[in-house]
Amino acid sequence: MRSATSIFLSSAATVIAGALAFDITVPRLAVAGELRTAQATRQTDARVPTLTSRELAAMLRRKSFYFVNVHVPYEGEVRDTDAFIVYDKIAENLDQLPKDKNAEIILYCRSGRMSEIAGRELIRLGYTRVRHLAGGMIDWKKNGYEIIEK
Repeated sequence: MRSATSIFLSSAATVIAGALAFDITVPRLAVAGELRTAQATRQTDARVPTLTSRELAAMLRRKSFYFVNVHVPYEGEVRDTDAFIVYDKIAENLDQLPKDKNAEIILYCRSGRMSEIAGRELIRLGYTRVRHLAGGMIDWKKNGYEIIEK
């Protein structure tokens, strides 16, 4: 026989899952000892869209996006980079980004981890066309493209 706690937790999970499926905001959701809104949880946990090295190489031939290296410490760069902003300081450096939050922004770092974090922050701040290079400069170089080291 299931305990009352087990039944309650199962029922609560079902209600929350249903609310998320229908995009209903649950006022407060207890997760691992912290309170978060369900909507904020979805936004923070959302993946940043990626592009491949091959896609980026094609885009660089007719560049129409803002290109940002977010890696720290400096370990090289891809040609035509517009800005260098430390991944976890991106919110403090919005003056280095396009003012238009609908402008296309492509982020990259060494492996993709830091650009994913920076991308999530930009999306949280309302930027709508943010992507990052899957696998970062490691993948870029592995696919035969040049990394510039200054």
